[in-house]
Amino acid sequence: EEKMSTPAWFSASLGRKTQESPPPTAPECLFLSDSWSVALPKLAYGLFCFYGGLLFFVFGGRYESCSILDKFPRRSRIHLYFLALNFWLWDKPHYRSGTHQGDMLKNLRNVAVPGTGVPLHLFVYSRILAIFFLLVVYPILAVIGAVHRFRTEVPNQASLQMREKVGWLVGLFLEHLLAPEDWFTYWRMNSCLASYHSLLSGAEGYRFENKWDFLRDGAALGIPVSPFLDIDDIVVKDRNEEGGLGIYFFKNALNGGEWIIQKRLHNADSIKKILPRDAPLSTFRVMTCSSWSAKQGSDAASTKASDCVRAMSCVFRAGRAGASTDHSSILFDVDIKKGRMGRGTTNDHWYKLGLRNALQCPWLSFHDQTGVDDVIVAGRPLPGCQEMLKLCTESHYQLLKDVPLVGWDVAVCGPPDEGQWLLEVNLSCNFFRGSFDKEAYFDLLDEYLKVLDPLKHLYKASKK
Repeated sequence: EEKMSTPAWFSASLGRKTQESPPPTAPECLFLSDSWSVALPKLAYGLFCFYGGLLFFVFGGRYESCSILDKFPRRSRIHLYFLALNFWLWDKPHYRSGTHQGDMLKNLRNVAVPGTGVPLHLFVYSRILAIFFLLVVYPILAVIGAVHRFRTEVPNQASLQMREKVGWLVGLFLEHLLAPEDWFTYWRMNSCLASYHSLLSGAEGYRFENKWDFLRDGAALGIPVSPFLDIDDIVVKDRNEEGGLGIYFFKNALNGGEWIIQKRLHNADSIKKILPRDAPLSTFRVMTCSSWSAKQGSDAASTKASDCVRAMSCVFRAGRAGASTDHSSILFDVDIKKGRMGRGTTNDHWYKLGLRNALQCPWLSFHDQTGVDDVIVAGRPLPGCQEMLKLCTESHYQLLKDVPLVGWDVAVCGPPDEGQWLLEVNLSCNFFRGSFDKEAYFDLLDEYLKVLDPLKHLYKASKK
């Protein structure tokens, strides 16, 4: 699990570390208790509600009807509903991957729970494997995660009484089980919402996952999408090959081909200053949300962008020296209210596959990096931050206001293509460890689930 706090006392392996080491503070825990008489009944009730709530939703129970979850935070109901929803969506059409299962197989093949090395797509080859993972493997991982967090995050452990230690372990276990905070859980909820909403709403905006549709239609609307070349096709030759070898032909998507042909963009000077030499084009991931689709047909239906679309988070993906893209990067949270860079982290440890990599893989990572190599990033102002957020929210409304969550890849470029450019949109998107308003986020999910749940049952009835 990854927490959004920045404990300077925790040592990580990449980037510039904090110089000061203030005393550690105890982590927040929704389910903390300080006595045996409370902790153990809470554990039993939490397990009962996890299994009961999950199976209730797996077997078709309605979103608002699971009464055993009424005493838990709303996010627990949302979390369990989305876990169960994967089974209903399993063989249903998906907006980009054939079926929902096919999309999971594709996107989980290079992801593993840190320290295991086992790619998670192995557990979605069948419903039986997936339910085994949720009912057996997931609780075991929650136990391991609770013990690890207790050992690394809870201060003054030697002075704690046994009842306090048990209270912490039970609380952290239930948090992992019923209200996890890791980036992976948020990504999977976002992806599941996209699959669910696209199926039941038929929203037109999901076609913009296709990069060419996004660039073509965005350019037609005057949105600053990354420039593409207006030519039919190109030929690429090796300068030394002969005899017809080393020659390649690419037909432009503009002319019905499969390839988008573009000039290479370069970082603006203001971005180069906070990157190592020979760093790739380093982009910002801006997350925006829209409640427009959920409000249609109600008295609260909105027509203005400012009423239904807003920015949620922003992360700077600082590419590493020598890399060709910023997919290998340090993720710096951006304070979107102050327009200032925060500390950095990474989620690389979730992509370590195989036993050898797993043994060297940390379980946790924190926002404890202040720079890349010898370049300080944290604390710097981000010029043009508000303009970037405005560009993304207005583009969300213009292009795909009917899609709940959109992740924008934004490049800030220097001459000859100076300015802010939208490279693409990601609709099964993740926050890349950025901070965001959790309460507003769960408000949005709750609003959509309340609208979509009745449509789900109408869909089921129509297929009988």
